[in-house]
Amino acid sequence: MRPAPGEVLHFSEDPTITRFEPHVAATARQPEAYVWAVDLARSPDYWFPRQCPRAMTWVEPTTSAEDRAWLGAERVHAVEFRWLRRMQTARLYAYRFDARPFRPFGEPPNAHVATEPVEPLGPPEAVGDLVALHEDAGIELRLTATLWPFWRRVVASTLGFSGIRLRNALPEPS
Repeated sequence: MRPAPGEVLHFSEDPTITRFEPHVAATARQPEAYVWAVDLARSPDYWFPRQCPRAMTWVEPTTSAEDRAWLGAERVHAVEFRWLRRMQTARLYAYRFDARPFRPFGEPPNAHVATEPVEPLGPPEAVGDLVALHEDAGIELRLTATLWPFWRRVVASTLGFSGIRLRNALPEPS
């Protein structure tokens, strides 16, 4: 599930949204109200149930041979075992938007934001099997007892990485 050229996507487990209003997310690090969306490159970051903690990493042009060998794949998404059943049963939907009201957010951009209300281009589309999406995209999905050993290794590496909803992960082992 990826946006077409000139589009961005918003993923949700709620298929009833008809208008997206800018808001300040509870976890926001900035005070501005936004409607959030993602582009083609960042769409796979959201092929998860909303609250699922995930650690994602990928090979960059500057990734060392050692880190490339450790990762063993071009891109890996890691989740805790306890989220597998939810990944297999979640009903996720993608809302398509015209990209024009949105601007890149972050450096490098990791999302797109709009400051005005936006309406989807049509009804939401069921995303389907989240595990199969990863497989079809060539993204290795790894299951871990806890994300923290994997996350610590990734953030200390030369790999690209992103973590979402890490506050929902099991506590870091002592």
